[in-house]
Amino acid sequence: MFTGIIEAVGEIVTIADTGGDKRLTIDAGALDMSAVKLGDSIATNGVCLTVTSLNGSRFTADVSRETLSLATLGALKPGASVNLERAMPANGRFDGHIVSGHIDGTGQISSRSEDARSVRLSVAVPAALRKYTAHKGSICIDGVSLTINALSADGVELNIVPHTAAQTIITHYQVGTVVNLEVDVIARYLERLLTGEAHTEPSRLSEAFLAEHGFTGRKR
Repeated sequence: MFTGIIEAVGEIVTIADTGGDKRLTIDAGALDMSAVKLGDSIATNGVCLTVTSLNGSRFTADVSRETLSLATLGALKPGASVNLERAMPANGRFDGHIVSGHIDGTGQISSRSEDARSVRLSVAVPAALRKYTAHKGSICIDGVSLTINALSADGVELNIVPHTAAQTIITHYQVGTVVNLEVDVIARYLERLLTGEAHTEPSRLSEAFLAEHGFTGRKR
């Protein structure tokens, strides 16, 4: 589990094809690697990767075909910068929101503009994922926990404060940049409960039930 608060920007050192998968070697830069061990998880541009080898500030991780089909890691080249975050310890605190490191798909930067010292971004989100977005809700972009300022016809609008831009690869975003997306995990689970697909009996959780108990602001 992660929080979407980036700890350091690293760099892709090598990308090796391994029978249909890929193996990445990443220089972790300023990320504190002193307590990292084999099998630990490090979110790389929002993708939860398992550390398979360590060498000083560098670590290696395998990327499956499933991940390559959903995320941007397969399109990166050596020298590319990546956002890094170590998995949150059980006694840690949430500074962002619950991030699983499981990418739902990719989006594209459709506009970028300056707004005082902040940067305004519009991100085109695939139609299948838009239902999981909400005004003032959370979305994870390349591993960065961000608040949705507004919803647009094709995605979301975001405000990036100077600190976030400076400490992440967002500073390099331009119109057309493809980014990894992870929607709010709570929205995904709520949909599953509402549809009741995982139950042999019909789910008791419905819009009427939520309204009756004051969760939607409507009464039956």
